[in-house]
Amino acid sequence: MPSLEPDIALFAEYLRVVYQGHANCILLPSRDGRRVSLPAHHLRAFFTHEGVYASFELGFSVAGEPLSLRRLG
Repeated sequence: MPSLEPDIALFAEYLRVVYQGHANCILLPSRDGRRVSLPAHHLRAFFTHEGVYASFELGFSVAGEPLSLRRLG
């Protein structure tokens, strides 16, 4: 399965807009310089009061659709 490793740093205020449904996708840069548009619902499990600050592995289907998001260490 193809994958990317984005480092995500999103403020809580930004996530509030996502959580309220005003934004559907989040544009994320990966460690190798590529960018991916991730549907916001993939991040909801990682929301905290401070925001989301972590490194992740994002797995894709052969068609290029996001399938899984896993927090790294």
